[in-house]
Amino acid sequence: MTGPTLDAEKTYTPLPDRATQRRQKRAAALAEAASLGWKVWLVKIVCLGIIDAMALYAIVVLMSRDSWVVAAIIALGAFAINYVYLKPGLLPAKYLTPGLVFLFVFQIFVVLYCTYIAFTNYGSGHMLTKDDAVNALLIQNQQRVEDSAAYPLTILEQGGQLFFLITTEDGHAEVGSVDRPLEPAPDAEFSGGKAVGLDGYTALDYSQLVARQQEIAALAVPVSDDPNDGTLQTRDGSTAYHFVSTLVWDPAADTMTNTQTGVVYADNGNGSFESADGQQLYPGWQAWVGLDNFVRAFSTESIRGPFIAVLVWTFAFAILSVATTFALGLFLAIVFNDPRMRSRKYYRVIMILPYAFPAFLSALVWQGMFNQDFGFINQTILGGASIPWLQDPWLAKISILIVNLWLGYPYMFLVTTGAIQSIPEDIQEAGRADGASVWQVFRYIKFPLLLVSVAPLLISSFAFNFNNFNLIYMLTGGGPRFADASINVGATDILISMVYKVAFVGAEHDYGLASAFSIIIFVLVAVISYLSFRQTKVLEELN
Repeated sequence: MTGPTLDAEKTYTPLPDRATQRRQKRAAALAEAASLGWKVWLVKIVCLGIIDAMALYAIVVLMSRDSWVVAAIIALGAFAINYVYLKPGLLPAKYLTPGLVFLFVFQIFVVLYCTYIAFTNYGSGHMLTKDDAVNALLIQNQQRVEDSAAYPLTILEQGGQLFFLITTEDGHAEVGSVDRPLEPAPDAEFSGGKAVGLDGYTALDYSQLVARQQEIAALAVPVSDDPNDGTLQTRDGSTAYHFVSTLVWDPAADTMTNTQTGVVYADNGNGSFESADGQQLYPGWQAWVGLDNFVRAFSTESIRGPFIAVLVWTFAFAILSVATTFALGLFLAIVFNDPRMRSRKYYRVIMILPYAFPAFLSALVWQGMFNQDFGFINQTILGGASIPWLQDPWLAKISILIVNLWLGYPYMFLVTTGAIQSIPEDIQEAGRADGASVWQVFRYIKFPLLLVSVAPLLISSFAFNFNNFNLIYMLTGGGPRFADASINVGATDILISMVYKVAFVGAEHDYGLASAFSIIIFVLVAVISYLSFRQTKVLEELN
């Protein structure tokens, strides 16, 4: 009989040391990489090469514009992408990285940039850097120097950019462009004492000069690095003259002085040069203004009044749109869910037809139907009446609600139909067995259970209508406009359409104020959505 085996007689396999474990992991990683195939690796390297090339180009451009922070962020992002996809393992990160990149580019970056713009004066007259604004002011106020020398001129082209090749009074050649001051050109070719060509450049002939006359006449080539020295300009493309600005820039004192009037313009701290009597020079430059845009929105009467009116109408429009579309959609869902209704599937198809057409096209069709003089509603339905549906403030608002009801009820019809059909029949039968009427079954059983699944969709519908730009812009354009408003805003504008018009419509584009309004919209929608979703948790107890 065999006895028990003693522990001492067992054979133990020694564990590998750490160096061996690292070699094994490295070998396993190499084997895994090799199993993917060389084609996958080739695609990976090519894609990373394209990403790195784009990142490098962006970094170089940003560094040339002194945007070091953004350049550093892009560099870190490119390094992280290369690390994730070149290091073996990290499989979850490989799948998450594309989504995170798009999230940052299209969501986080947009919000952060909009927030930054909201604290600046960025807009018409304040889109340049300070150096560019100084140069623009000097060029705009230039006049030809009396009895200035006439410099023989040849127009050159290189890489699509035009250059001046002039012959100085002492017979030497100099070349320069709009963004490159004049510098000696010792290798220039001369003909009859005039510089006519330069290696690496193409001289324009007569026909080319005529074809590009306006572009050439708009050129102003700096004489030196000092903007106060003026520029050379031409009218005929063959002779250049010296122009000097009536403004003198003093970088030490940070002032502009008008040499004709003696008025001194100093930096007012808000992106403009301003005189002692309040006169400003334009263009200005982009500058940090802090909370000024938000203060303007709530303190300036010509902005605050229209803004409050638009804010109230935005809430009314969003609430009424959700309420009316939900009520009509629920009513139709109940009607067409009744088994006694014949041909229900055909009626359902007809009911959702408005949902199949693009909303902006439907809005344009309704705009024609609401036309005061030739519209179908006035001429056919109302027998030739002349009702200003889109010109009167209150009628225009009613028109918008009618059109939005037409566009929105099919969605609510589909949603509520599915929600009603998902309610168990035995619960309703139990209510009827207890003696509940049809209305009581609907009120105390169907409707609460319906809200469990529909409430989040109602909240999202509210948020959508809160920013329903297409309907407002296509149907009324936000009009009729407020006559006493200093910004381009009308009676039917909602916040998002007002932001668009402040930023992009009209002669004045105030991106800073528009961004401030955008931040206000973001906060309002976020707070309302948060509170609404918290309230919907009460409905979960019904399950």
